[in-house]
Order: sequence, then C-alpha cells, then structure tokens
Amino acid sequence: MDIRINADRFNGFAETYKSARPAMPFYPVKTIIRYLGNTPDRIVDLGCGTGLSTVVWSDYCSQIIGVEPSTDMITVAKRKANNKISFINAFSHDTGIESDSSDVVICSQSFHWMEPIATLTEVNRILKAGGVFATVDCDWPPVSIWQADQAYDILYKKVRELEEKLPDVKDTFIRYNKEEHLSNIKNSCYFRYAREIVFSNTELCTSERFINIIISQGSLQAIITKYPELLLDDIVAFKNKIIRLFQDEMFEIDFSYRMRLAVK
Repeated sequence: MDIRINADRFNGFAETYKSARPAMPFYPVKTIIRYLGNTPDRIVDLGCGTGLSTVVWSDYCSQIIGVEPSTDMITVAKRKANNKISFINAFSHDTGIESDSSDVVICSQSFHWMEPIATLTEVNRILKAGGVFATVDCDWPPVSIWQADQAYDILYKKVRELEEKLPDVKDTFIRYNKEEHLSNIKNSCYFRYAREIVFSNTELCTSERFINIIISQGSLQAIITKYPELLLDDIVAFKNKIIRLFQDEMFEIDFSYRMRLAVK
C-alpha cells in the first residue's frame, strides 16, 4: 500500500484542523523535560500537522524541527517558522535528520498514522542516548456537557460505521491501534524505561469550535469527500443541536490525554 495514503487523508481541511484542534498542553513539556533531566537542545515533532504541537516548545529548547508528510498541513505549519522553528516535508520513518542529534522526539496525535516498527527505528536513530520519546493522544470527544458529548458520539459512531462499510473509504488509510503504542515502544527494545501517563487540560470553546472538532476528524472528511449525501443530514442535526446547547456562549472543555513516555 502507498505510504502516502495517510498523509493524503488530511489534504483539504488544514485550516479547519488548525482552528479546532487543541494546542499541545504544557504538562507534556514539563514532564518530558523532567525525564530528560535538562533543557533540551533539539526537539523533533513527528507528524506535526499544522504546527500546533510544535510552537509550544519555543521557550523550552534551542531548536524545533516539525516533520510532516501532508503538503496541506505543512503549508500551514510553515507560517509559524522562525529562527528557532523549522519544518520539513518528510515521513516519520525517513526524516533525513542527522543521527544522534535530538534530545526529544514527540508525536502529538499522530503516532497512530505511522507504521510503528519503521518509525521507532528512525526515532532511535535520531535520538541521543538518554533522550526522550513521547506520544501524546487526545481522547474524543472533549468533556463539555453530556448532551453535547452524546451528540458527538452519535455522529462519530455513524462515521465509523460508514468508514468500515465503504471499501473505497476503508482502503484509503491505515490506522494503527493507539492501545498498542506502549507495547510497541517497549517491544522495540530501544528504551530503558517506558510508561503511560494520563492527564487533562482545560481550554475555552465556542459552538463553532466544538462543531469543527468533529469536522476536523479525518474519518468524517474521508466520507464527505466521496459521499457527502450519507452524512449531510447528520452533520446538520449535530450543528443545530450544538448551537442550541451553547448558542453564543464561551465555555470550558476538558481535553483528556494519554501520553506514552520512553527514555532511550
């Protein structure tokens, strides 16, 4: 199967992704630095998307390199480049970054789109001894009020059912099981210690953002690109319910995260 298929999955909605998805919370930064034992020199952000998970490191290292195979995503990310932050269009298993050059490699909501064996081999190659590798994944939906969370679940359940039923959607991606991240890391034998940490982070939200969180999901985008009629009514119903629930209010949501952390 063409290795570009997962990258191509995110073409066409980078701006929606950027406006809706959570930025990297500070907690992973703090914990990674604690495990590293010093301020990192170079950070590599694999599958950096639009750079949301890249820029958070600006005050905590000397250099950040975002790696992203999707041309749409990296076009948006490159707007954030400066004398400390750079972006390269490459895959996680073949970054082109020098060996033994990086203190931290992180995958924020991206490792499940990467072939784990080849990616971990590349991580081991570019990571210094004593360096830290981390995957950070967000659970969906974010926590708001139960009626909104339920509406999200109902729409996303239909999305996943259609995704499995439609061959020309199902065959356009490879999704790796997030529940196997930690075992894949441990089984690679590249790391002296690995564990999972669960945490949450509160952000402000609006009806528009809550709606766009699910609109930014690759599964939904894959279906509406090919078969918009199969989800149109469901999306309209979801939007109307979220607007009725929150109207023009600003409200808090909690994003729940699972971080798998390993020390080389």
